[in-house]
Amino acid sequence: MILADHPVEFTTSAAMVNGGIHSFVKAVSLELKNEIRINVVSSGLVEDAIEKYESYFPGHNPIPMNKVINGYVKSVEGKGTGKIISMYDNC
Repeated sequence: MILADHPVEFTTSAAMVNGGIHSFVKAVSLELKNEIRINVVSSGLVEDAIEKYESYFPGHNPIPMNKVINGYVKSVEGKGTGKIISMYDNC
């Protein structure tokens, strides 16, 4: 989902989808009833995948896996809804 905020070359389609998911979560959260919540975790390049994907994300800082996991914990166990939980450092 990082491509919604920090697109890189040759990622136009992926950036469009990422931005669409962000907008969908914000909009649908206004319509959900009965305390149903929705959030999205937006992670950057995860350290565990750096060897395989680093060339796709030049200049991006890798994120420790535990930080990404904490984003999902916050999404599920927290009280927020309609949130974009960004789990990446400055790119």
